[in-house]
Amino acid sequence: MKKLPLAIALIAANQALLSGVAIAEDAIEEVIVEGSYLSMDKLNSVKSPTPIIDVPQSLSIITAAQISKQGFDSVADIINYTPGVNNTQGEGHRDAVVFRGVRSTADFFIDGARDDVQYYRPLYNLDQVEILRGPNALLFGRGGTGGVLNRVSKKGQLDKDFTKFSVSADSFSGVGIQIDTNTSINEDVALRINGMYEALEGDRDHFDGDRYAINPTLHVKLGDETALDVSYEYVDFERFIDRGIPTGADGRPVEALDGVVFGDRNLNTTGLEANVFRATLQHRFSDSLKGNFNVTYGDYDKLYQNLYASGYDQANTPDRVTLDGYLDTTQRENLTLSANLVGEFDTGSIEHTLIAGVEYGDTSSNQDRYNAFWDTSGKDKETILIDQLRNLVGGVGVNAAGQATTVVFNNPDSLNDDTHVDIEVASVYIQDQIALSENFDIVLGARFDSFDIDVLNVKADNERRTRKDEEISPRAGLVYKPQENISIYASYSESFLPRSGEQFANINGDANNLDPDVFENSEIGLKWDFESGLSLTAAYFENEQTRAARDNETGENFEVRGLEVEGYEIQLQGNLTEQLSIQAGYSNLDGKTGSGVQPRELPENMASVWAGYQATDKFGLGFGVIYQDESLIKDGSDLTLPSYTRVDAMMSYQVSDELRLQLNIENLTDEEYFPTAHSTHQVTVGQPMNARLTVSGSF
Repeated sequence: MKKLPLAIALIAANQALLSGVAIAEDAIEEVIVEGSYLSMDKLNSVKSPTPIIDVPQSLSIITAAQISKQGFDSVADIINYTPGVNNTQGEGHRDAVVFRGVRSTADFFIDGARDDVQYYRPLYNLDQVEILRGPNALLFGRGGTGGVLNRVSKKGQLDKDFTKFSVSADSFSGVGIQIDTNTSINEDVALRINGMYEALEGDRDHFDGDRYAINPTLHVKLGDETALDVSYEYVDFERFIDRGIPTGADGRPVEALDGVVFGDRNLNTTGLEANVFRATLQHRFSDSLKGNFNVTYGDYDKLYQNLYASGYDQANTPDRVTLDGYLDTTQRENLTLSANLVGEFDTGSIEHTLIAGVEYGDTSSNQDRYNAFWDTSGKDKETILIDQLRNLVGGVGVNAAGQATTVVFNNPDSLNDDTHVDIEVASVYIQDQIALSENFDIVLGARFDSFDIDVLNVKADNERRTRKDEEISPRAGLVYKPQENISIYASYSESFLPRSGEQFANINGDANNLDPDVFENSEIGLKWDFESGLSLTAAYFENEQTRAARDNETGENFEVRGLEVEGYEIQLQGNLTEQLSIQAGYSNLDGKTGSGVQPRELPENMASVWAGYQATDKFGLGFGVIYQDESLIKDGSDLTLPSYTRVDAMMSYQVSDELRLQLNIENLTDEEYFPTAHSTHQVTVGQPMNARLTVSGSF
């Protein structure tokens, strides 16, 4: 039976809860996740596993084993070792990724379901993380304009009973605990529970926090042809917000201030409480027809408040800084329903794998923002001597004029935004994978999305604005395999982003009259799997944005060219020998904004390599290097994030079959570096050398 290409499997898994099982020819059987396959394919029981080599798209997969060995504890850690993507600051309270030059805080998914609330996502319950580059509307709907990141969670496994644990402590005094336990209740039912707790500590003043989460999931075999998975996840976290340091007269971070925290030790905080329910029902109707039905509901309560440096003049007043700030809250509920059918048939000698799906989404999102209010200035900004920042506690301090000053975030006159948003999305998609011969496959498909948004602007006297966008997003791909272990592909895809933005904050002004932004991606690539277990991927792409605009005088609408990015990526991963493994990546990116200037946070060169060496049955070593070229803090400016090189290392020792010791060292050479920024005077200070000891095992 011909394998379903991953591009199709992705669509079938859209918004799906990945079950951890696959429907075989005559029964439901368990399948183990492997990093050479995109897990959505096999875990949704749509088809048998398909290798990455057959996918006409550039992507990266990071397995649970890689996450453990490299000591990753955040999405940002994973991005550091992934070509074509880089991190941005996210204002110190959220994951934020630059996919091929396109900044995003919302193109995140969990088991194929949209996970767009702004927060730091944990990794405790994952089988793997999948990063797909290029527009992905056909696969995931709106957004995904530069790429998407999907987390694949662990599921219950039949006929297995185990408990795994890990306990870690680092040189900053942070500690972490994780547990993963699976119980086979009977031959048809399995319960798996993943949990975690972290006490966060950092090298910079005031940084602390904690987070905990639990994720029970139940797998039920309802029959030889049917399986059900039900999951609930609770996440709770709180941490200090650090917005970084200012830039100086030369446009670069002021290294002399790298130990100063520009905020309030008590007021700079963020917190999230989330309850997420997921379920999927899978069924094989016949040998040639399979399908699934998925439900995802998430309830999120998010808060962040902070002070940060908004103004600094190194040349004239190097001893003082202007602080600004705000309090922001979000209450969001997401409901997604989706159903997919996959059928196989032949027309003469040509094989077809046809997928058809529908999806419905309902989102309710209330968000507000209060600007800071200083009693001395009567505004949201105040100037303070830098050496007095440490005495700013709980909103009480002294300004640069020597006056006692107080800042609050609940002054009624400081309300900046208060919007209540309702969104309904209805989608239908279809795609045909056409096997012309043993060597040629063609992928043709399209997705129709109806995006209906209603915004109540409380601050603007309860003004209500609405907009409905109906968009068709096409996708086409060609895969040529001169031999089984080599593929050459070409693809074209589109995606769109409504003018309400990623977080649908508002459609004020002309925004409710303007069409969505459209992103087009053209890509060619080569994938080569060597017999030794080593895989090489190379891709060249062009990504272009088109924006709707309106003439201020005539009111006529027209289109303008937005962000344009082109570049190439190379990945090498696998085993060089039985003892030596490698994961390496390089990307070269070049772009310009709609006004023709260089975009912010788009390093021309990024490279990473991680090599692991198993010296003996018990003793292992790992060594990693990250390089990021200099990039701009602001579009077309001379504000610069310097280039940097960071070195990481790992040592492990297998004490017994049930116990393992591992030491990870981040920034082994204690490099001073500034990896990301949010704005001119908000540059992230990279962490100095940090060692983490982990004890893991099973029983």
